[in-house]
Amino acid sequence: MSVFDTLIRHGLPLVPKVIVGAVARRYVAGDSIDDAVHTMRQLNQEGALTTVDVLGEEVQDVARAELGLREYLGLLDTIERERLDRNISVKPTALGLKIDETMCAEHIESIVARASEMGGFVRIDMEDHTCTDATLRIYRRVRERYSNLGVVLQAYLFRTVADLTDLLPLQPNVRICKGIYREPRSVAWQGFATVQANFIYATEKLLSGGAHVGIATHDPHLVWAAMTLIDRLRVGPDRYEFQMLLGVDPELRRIILDLGYRMRVYVPFGRDWYPYSMRRLRENPTVARHVMRAMLGSP
Repeated sequence: MSVFDTLIRHGLPLVPKVIVGAVARRYVAGDSIDDAVHTMRQLNQEGALTTVDVLGEEVQDVARAELGLREYLGLLDTIERERLDRNISVKPTALGLKIDETMCAEHIESIVARASEMGGFVRIDMEDHTCTDATLRIYRRVRERYSNLGVVLQAYLFRTVADLTDLLPLQPNVRICKGIYREPRSVAWQGFATVQANFIYATEKLLSGGAHVGIATHDPHLVWAAMTLIDRLRVGPDRYEFQMLLGVDPELRRIILDLGYRMRVYVPFGRDWYPYSMRRLRENPTVARHVMRAMLGSP
């Protein structure tokens, strides 16, 4: 990352919320579940599948964690009623992980149980490295009773290959992504090419090991590499799908769909759009530069 991009990222907290909100429309379906339903229908018409998430994380009080549980159960009811993709993603810290791991596990199990009743699927998102052990423990605990559950592994962590090797006997459903949190060098690969290489290596081990793989990337090189692995390993279309975030490189999304691959788009919505949008901007200095120019009134 250039010095200029670093300065841009540090300047983002100074950007008025109204400007961030204008940019957020690209990455967030909206504040309400109706907004999410509308976005999901649009993506379905394009040929894409969806997974939907109620925004929120780092919850510090029990009442808010319980509210998160009710919001997800309500989301599942709406998805079933509207006959949309019965696929959701949940963040453990939104359901109380930082308060009590057992409580969080119970909340996630309640969501998975409801999804199971309606033939739905739940993905436990992975957060920063301090949450990894607890998230995998919860995944294993709930997975013992319910098969409609997946988890996420992040290719930039040193531990990821060992983690996926431990999970393979479960024939897991794993989303593999690069990783979005700013992690120290003591736990994560820092070089772009190294993270790419570990992503490809992890994807190959998952595909060859019998896992169902959500290949989550916006990197054209990694998309191509995954397609070559699928071809070389002769992996059936029921064993993988590509996944992307709402608002990120829709042209690449269309290319993948036009090539005949399954594509699932992550559709976030909710009141907590601001921290989510700021993280997206920190990850994408090009978009962040446009935001800073808008604030400064520059062309």
